[in-house]
Amino acid sequence: MFTGIIEGLGTVESIEYTNDSAAITIDAGSLVTDLELGGSLAVNGVCLTSTRRPTEQRPGLFTAEVMGETLRLTGLGTLNTGDRVNLERCTPASGRFDGHVVQGHVDGRGELLDRTDRPDWSTLRIGIPSELAPLTAIKGSIALNGVSLTLTAVSEPSASSAWVEVGLIPATLSHTTFGQLPVGAAVNIEVDVFAKYTARLLSFRTADDSVAADAGTADDAVPSDSRPASASSSPSNTTQQGVDHD
Repeated sequence: MFTGIIEGLGTVESIEYTNDSAAITIDAGSLVTDLELGGSLAVNGVCLTSTRRPTEQRPGLFTAEVMGETLRLTGLGTLNTGDRVNLERCTPASGRFDGHVVQGHVDGRGELLDRTDRPDWSTLRIGIPSELAPLTAIKGSIALNGVSLTLTAVSEPSASSAWVEVGLIPATLSHTTFGQLPVGAAVNIEVDVFAKYTARLLSFRTADDSVAADAGTADDAVPSDSRPASASSSPSNTTQQGVDHD
């Protein structure tokens, strides 16, 4: 698990493509000096696993095997040698929780649509997949390229395309790749995990309500007293039999 607080910037050292996958090597410097083989590192918000040991000559190198699905669904597939990436080690149990719950499981790939750079802060608008729009809200949390951010504006439900906006202070701009990110660049998106679970739970409630409604309609179609006529008249017969018996 991560918190979306970027610990440093890395540089893509090499990308080795093999069929439908790639081995991406990143110069992460001192951030990975104690990272064991099989350890996790979030690269632009994507949780990757160390698959090669760094050499003694280059102790700060991190290599991960990335399958084709991840390359297609995230911005990792658009990386080139020399690109800068946001890096975060997984959160230790004793660490501070300064951002929000970030799993490193990217929900979709967006695009930087526009940016307005001011002297003291910048506004970025990112286009997002339409299916993620219901999981965003003003003042809610989102991870963009692994950075924990607060949404300042979101598109209306009636909008033809979905987008979100964030405001970034100079510290964030200088400490992450957003300071130099050009319009049109891919952006990895991970929406709030609590919003995802809430939506999932509500989808089951809606399904259960539909089943209950269908069952109620079926019950209404059945007569309230479906007993044969002879059975319906049994009380009077029983009374008569009682008289005869007496």
